[in-house]
Amino acid sequence: MSVRAGLAGAACLTLALASAAGCGGGGDDRDPEPGPAGPRQAVNFVVVMTDDQDRASAHRMPRVRRLLAARGTTFANAFASLPLCCPSRATFLTGQYAHNHGVWHNKPPDGGYSAFGGRERTLGVWLEEAGYRTAWVGKYLNGYGLDGDPRVPPGWTRWFSPLGFDSLLMYDYAVSDDGRERHYGNRPRDYQTDVFAREAVRFVRDESGSRPFFLVLAPLAPHDEADTVRVGPRDPRPAPRHRGTVAEARLPGSPDFDEARVSDKPRKLRRPRLSASERHELARLIGDRRASLLAVDEAVGRIVGSLRRTGELSRTVVIFTSDNGYLLGEHRLVGGKSLPYRGIAGVPLIVRGPGFEPGARLDSAVGNVDLTATIVELAGLDPDRELDGVPLPFGGEDDRALLLESPAYTSVRTRRFLYVEHRGGAVELYDLRRDPLELENEAANPDYRTWADRLAAAADELRDCAGEGCRVQLGPG
Repeated sequence: MSVRAGLAGAACLTLALASAAGCGGGGDDRDPEPGPAGPRQAVNFVVVMTDDQDRASAHRMPRVRRLLAARGTTFANAFASLPLCCPSRATFLTGQYAHNHGVWHNKPPDGGYSAFGGRERTLGVWLEEAGYRTAWVGKYLNGYGLDGDPRVPPGWTRWFSPLGFDSLLMYDYAVSDDGRERHYGNRPRDYQTDVFAREAVRFVRDESGSRPFFLVLAPLAPHDEADTVRVGPRDPRPAPRHRGTVAEARLPGSPDFDEARVSDKPRKLRRPRLSASERHELARLIGDRRASLLAVDEAVGRIVGSLRRTGELSRTVVIFTSDNGYLLGEHRLVGGKSLPYRGIAGVPLIVRGPGFEPGARLDSAVGNVDLTATIVELAGLDPDRELDGVPLPFGGEDDRALLLESPAYTSVRTRRFLYVEHRGGAVELYDLRRDPLELENEAANPDYRTWADRLAAAADELRDCAGEGCRVQLGPG
């Protein structure tokens, strides 16, 4: 699907004189939506951004599958350009790669909320200035509120975000509620995902029928809590109603799990095979992560239900994604933030709404940098910074080169290849057509020399790119 075709539904929606029902491809004939259609024509946006969610776990969320994937487009090759919480969220807020927005880590001096200071012209500001009611509900940038200041960043009509390290707690946490500190305790109703869900649904209900709105719901799940406090045997903790619903998970059986041979990986990434105790702990962790996502899945259902009841669903773009993935034993690694491999850089990305074909699956390499460009395009904004991404959806025969970067490497992802240049000289090249699990490093294979040269040239072009210069295609092959 081309950008032009993908945006046609949104254009029809924007220009309609009466209601969204007149736009082909934007509505849902099987699911009529009662409630006032209203005279407003602009597109709403709802973004659900989980924390550290591996791509496979989205398939175990029934409401996400039924309400979003079946009614929208799944992007099977979606990636975080720098797969780490704060840099990834900074990319979403700015539409820029890390080498342009300057946030490389979760903590100072080159990361965290303080490193983002001064970059106040963000997506929220652009939308609010264009007449949108904007809301951020949930985890913001790492380190927000650590100094005890609950002040609301520019661009947010409604603000509800946990302060400091409390963003990593499901209970006993404080939030900035429109700039006022508010505390939650240990009652079942204080479970953080549920509190965020209530605030998000309230925002949709209150803003429907007036101005267009933009909502980000950013729950902690399935991120663990143990970075700050020992919370007990379950970590991350599921909602009370979901305790015991997900048992210890069966470990993956694919060849990349506890990979048999890693001698072709860079030396610094070679780990011993997983021990029996590590396998047992990993099975527990996978089960806990899945259980914690059940409340997120319910939140998605509540938000979609509220959009339907208020008559807003047919003119709302709903985006489900994560700030980064999570390695769960692939290549013998667990966690391993900031790496370019599919397990950690790959994220779930499902988009429902005008211009996104129901039930479609697209394989082009896309990134979180593209989400900002998509919202800007559909909302008709004129941002005051260069955007490095491309509006979704797009496809075709050309193989788009997507930059993945960190202080330790420069990497290029395409539909067919993963190419990585590590600081220190190590190079990786995987032919994803033959080797989707990234098992065989072909960097030294003479049969791939031409491709290696083309990918190296793309890496050089993307390393310091900005705006239009970041839109690199390798062509078919």
